Amino acid sequence: MVYQTYYLFHLHPLFSFVGFVFFGSLCSYNFHMLLTPGMYAASYKTMWSVRNRHIHLALYLLGLIGSAYFVWYLLHYWEWLLATAFITFLYSAPKVPLQPLRQLKHIAIGKTIFLTLVWTHSTCILPLVFSGVAWKADNVLFVANRFFLIYAICIVFDYRDREEDKKEGIQTLITTLDEKGIDILFWSSLFIFLLTTAGLYEEGFSLTNCIALFVPGLILACLYNYSKRSSSDYLYLFVLDGLMMLSAVLLFIVHLSPALY
Repeated sequence: MVYQTYYLFHLHPLFSFVGFVFFGSLCSYNFHMLLTPGMYAASYKTMWSVRNRHIHLALYLLGLIGSAYFVWYLLHYWEWLLATAFITFLYSAPKVPLQPLRQLKHIAIGKTIFLTLVWTHSTCILPLVFSGVAWKADNVLFVANRFFLIYAICIVFDYRDREEDKKEGIQTLITTLDEKGIDILFWSSLFIFLLTTAGLYEEGFSLTNCIALFVPGLILACLYNYSKRSSSDYLYLFVLDGLMMLSAVLLFIVHLSPALY
């Protein structure tokens, strides 16, 4: 996903930042899984995580060390790094067994918005900021485009997890809204995603790039109703999660295609 941002805006990748994103993702994901209670385990993947917390602990520590190493090379962006750490922590904070943080469970929009912000901030905003590009309409449209696609995907995940969230006392928009409200939120997010894709074309993005960006949203729309009836780990963790990086894979294939002939 970071590669996609560099590719679309013709930027030179910053190795220290790529390393930071890799180890930061490893750190934050395993930290979150360490805090996930086993009593509400509803899938094989979650039950596996509960039985293998020592693996999550080891990967969390590895991610923490790796993140600290690469942060050293990015200290001149400390304000942005601090914002990244804060947003990332907010997603897992309600699970931390401290009373002040437990109160974050009652922030209705928290879980979905924070997670979407983390993904968008880390893979879209920071690569642009650290590369020193001048912010124009295409930058803003791209960030909005990625935000609303990721948000729509997060809505589907939250719909699957709504009963577990209710048991834990975690309030999100998905646990608050009724079925119709959830549908409106999902389709509205995808509609804005469609509008921003068209906007990117108007701002000079090639048709090929816009199609690559659009395909994951189209697949998500087709899978939405089915995903509401299924809790398959393969559907959620391979297909739906994979949609966030699918456009990058498509762009990578397009980039390589001239060399294949």
